[in-house]
Amino acid sequence: MMHAYPPCRRLGDGSAHHFFGYYNKTAWDRSNRRVLALQVPMMDARLHPELEAEVGFFDTQAGDRFHVVDTTLAWNWQMGNQLQWLDGLSETQIIYNIRQADSNGVYPGFGSRIRDIDTGVYRDLPLPIYVVAPNGQYGLCVDYRRLYITHETIGYSEKGGPFEVPKCPSDDGIYHMDLLSGEYRLLVSYKALSEFEPRQSMQKAIHWVSHIEINPASSRILFLHRWTERVEDETCFLHRLITINPDGTDMRLLECSDHPLPQLAENFDPNAVGTFDYEKSEYQISHPLWCDDARIVVWGPHGGSIHYHLYHDSKEGAVSVIGKNILSENGHMSFSPTNKRWLLSDTYPDDSTHERILFLFDVIENKKIDIGSFYADPGLKKENRCDLHPRWNRDGTKVCIDSVHEHQRQMYEIDVSSIVAR
Repeated sequence: MMHAYPPCRRLGDGSAHHFFGYYNKTAWDRSNRRVLALQVPMMDARLHPELEAEVGFFDTQAGDRFHVVDTTLAWNWQMGNQLQWLDGLSETQIIYNIRQADSNGVYPGFGSRIRDIDTGVYRDLPLPIYVVAPNGQYGLCVDYRRLYITHETIGYSEKGGPFEVPKCPSDDGIYHMDLLSGEYRLLVSYKALSEFEPRQSMQKAIHWVSHIEINPASSRILFLHRWTERVEDETCFLHRLITINPDGTDMRLLECSDHPLPQLAENFDPNAVGTFDYEKSEYQISHPLWCDDARIVVWGPHGGSIHYHLYHDSKEGAVSVIGKNILSENGHMSFSPTNKRWLLSDTYPDDSTHERILFLFDVIENKKIDIGSFYADPGLKKENRCDLHPRWNRDGTKVCIDSVHEHQRQMYEIDVSSIVAR
């Protein structure tokens, strides 16, 4: 017998479209009152450098009134503009990516902005942000123009682009940026990554990184190193899960899914690959996130089979399966901020119904609890799709998603307090 789903409500009045982006950070402030979002006038559009989004937040204690605090031209449908709270600095400061006039920067035309949403005071930083350390001291930065070439879904377009970029440069990779001074340094280059426990398949490939995450103590970094000879076909992407210290020392390889690529044959048609085929590949390593300071949850292959895996970030590298024979699909997963008993995740759309399942998994009882099913418009493809990207509020009692099941791109909150209180 099917159980009833917990209460789900849309944020806002639906007069405009709203979304947050990725699953790896909370949209709520410390008080669980204000919810960050981007506001746009359309559900879907081909992105270009002049397309504007409004940066703001819902006030859930004032009828979900949306407050616009700025605009940005540096965003995409999948990850937004990396909008996030700067908890390590104050309760009212946020950071997000912008386009700027500086043509002499590391990544010309792109930077990030720190803004106090109460006072409006802001200051700009020279590099676009990917993720911010929980202590608010530093951020990690990448070239979104490179991502637009290698994995358009998470990149930013550029006037006249996309342009060619070096396949494996020694002067680009992940940058470490001090959030107070704006000073930056190269943490690890693509050249260094290609020389770290190298594989034959790397030699002719273009390299990039994604899914960069910092542990709660701000003392350790994880990321996916990816490479391919055919950027047009995501099933040709190869992956490694790597960790490193913020000073660039002690780099560790936790997993590698290098595998044969028959798709590189000249007669292979990448246009025949479905929108979500890549996410469902048996070789995929995706969506890694810190469970705590030493453990990482990730979807990927290990020991010949693919599961939700929990890796210990150590030289021994102990690996365990989460939800064996129960959690059998890739998703966007994160542990509750207050109780590691609860894992939140989702599925990609069913091929026939186009429904996506949102669920909680009880790691103690080894039990999956569905908390919602949401229709995904099959007309939305890789670059403009709307994944649920579920994220927790601060006390682990509510979940926020992006969805298009009501034929608008909107944000919804689901109350899971009665489930996690069991």
